[in-house]
Amino acid sequence: MHRKTYALLLAALGAFAGCRAADESSIHTRSAVAPDRPANVQSTQVNETLAEPTGVVTLRDALVLAVSGNPELAIYPYELRAADARALQAGLLPNPELEVEIESVGGAGDRSGFDGAETTVRIGQPIELGGKRTKRARVAQFDKELTRWDYEAARLDAIRDAAQAFVAVQAAQDRVALARQVVELSEQARAAAAQRVQAGRDSPVDELRAEVALSTSRIELKKSEKALAAARHALAAVWGGRAAVFDAATGDLYEVSPPAVPEDSAAAIAANPDIARWESQEQRQRAVLRLEKANAVPDVTVGAGVQRFEESDDSAVVLGMGVPIPLFDRNQGGIREATAELGKVHRQVEAAQVRTLAALSEASAALASAYEEATILRNDVLPKAEQAFVAAQDGYRQGKFDYLYVLDTQRTLFETQAGYIDAVEAYHKASAEVQRLIGAPSTEANEALSVSTLTPSSQEDSHEE
Repeated sequence: MHRKTYALLLAALGAFAGCRAADESSIHTRSAVAPDRPANVQSTQVNETLAEPTGVVTLRDALVLAVSGNPELAIYPYELRAADARALQAGLLPNPELEVEIESVGGAGDRSGFDGAETTVRIGQPIELGGKRTKRARVAQFDKELTRWDYEAARLDAIRDAAQAFVAVQAAQDRVALARQVVELSEQARAAAAQRVQAGRDSPVDELRAEVALSTSRIELKKSEKALAAARHALAAVWGGRAAVFDAATGDLYEVSPPAVPEDSAAAIAANPDIARWESQEQRQRAVLRLEKANAVPDVTVGAGVQRFEESDDSAVVLGMGVPIPLFDRNQGGIREATAELGKVHRQVEAAQVRTLAALSEASAALASAYEEATILRNDVLPKAEQAFVAAQDGYRQGKFDYLYVLDTQRTLFETQAGYIDAVEAYHKASAEVQRLIGAPSTEANEALSVSTLTPSSQEDSHEE
């Protein structure tokens, strides 16, 4: 091929490459300054993985560990990376096409061989019309924003799960302590009953009843210990632990305060990421509809090149343009689908609000009920049950009551104490659920959220490489 042909070809390639580089640079600049709506998402890097706790764990410790090591949260830095990559891909120009065509080759007579060949080298560049690339990049940016909203919701889920699991461990610890106390009292009661039977003051049946009560209390102790082990494992699983190696969970389990019921439930749930995300979802779907309408505009392909005539040793410039004729496909289906999806989003917003309001009403009712129950048990029922049990023990020693009466008062006391533990546990779990639904974590939770990250650790990056 002639030198002029090469020169023209290289010039055309350089022009296309320069235009493409300048366009990509402008897109990257716009993407870099695009704001992300959830302003409270932290992007700080955790320097190192928090060690598995081996001592006493507080609620704040559990929350920090949950937002730092929760396996469900660990996937979101990679989700965000994928969203960034999709945004980058959406803004790229289509590749140019290089076409080489040789005509009049291998014929007969004067057209035999390459003597009469006509060689055409052409470069074509598809040009997207209707602002498709900008609209496509806009959709990708909304996808990234939705990923951040999902991350916000997952963080609040981790906070709630950690708080509820921590309370469950505390309650299970107190149930074990209560069960051990029941076993100890049952052993003392059996010994006292045996002495009274030997002295002929009680029937041997009372000693059998004491032994049955002791065996039952030991069974309850074993069940409580197993429940505690399960609760400890569930708490460790919240921060990604394979086993619970901490010693105990500590904190004031019995500190309860009157619940603050929101006056305007609809306004209260506005900060919930599950609700707030739908505004971004609706804007994304509107952007999709605009993109589908732009896709109805046909693209064009422009090209330029050189043509070489071997027979006369001449060259010429070749220009061309291709335009699809939108006769059958005007993207009617894509536009209708995007319109339907936009209407679907409107209904999904309503469904999410109704569902969240119902859950908030249920959690608020459970919170108020648990608070009332815990308050009555603490202030009224427990003191009387303790007085009745002490009086029954004294009367039994004096021979005023039989052992069956003592067993009944003991059972009433410890059932009341167990009910108090259950009520307090239900109160804290309902409180954590209410905070999750209104998107307003506690003070300890807000402190824990400050250590969360959307950036994979350097160690994970090195593994990928």
